[in-house]
Amino acid sequence: MLAHMSDAPDVDPEDRKIITLARSARARNGVPEGAAVRDETGRTYVAGTVALASLRLSALQTAVAMAVASGATSLEAAAVVSGSAELPADDLAAVRDLGGPGTPVLLAAPDGSLRTADVV
Repeated sequence: MLAHMSDAPDVDPEDRKIITLARSARARNGVPEGAAVRDETGRTYVAGTVALASLRLSALQTAVAMAVASGATSLEAAAVVSGSAELPADDLAAVRDLGGPGTPVLLAAPDGSLRTADVV
């Protein structure tokens, strides 16, 4: 279940950074979504959608997997840039699995404007 964060227009500079990284991954790779996550040490992991015949991962699932593969034990925040108005439950579950309850998930439009800021 998601709890909606405040609708304040100001986005924390560290959160703005992961939105920018997600946006650039989407544009650079020409994929439907870009994502970035920040782990407990402040390291960031950036990914795009993976769409192979044998493997399909959303950008957020890929970014979470990259963090896990690099030794991250928790997440501070996650961001996705997408044309979609909401994130699938599987994406939110991946963030919750690594970050735990209370991890913020930001969803931004392709232009980088914040659509939603939720907590898993």
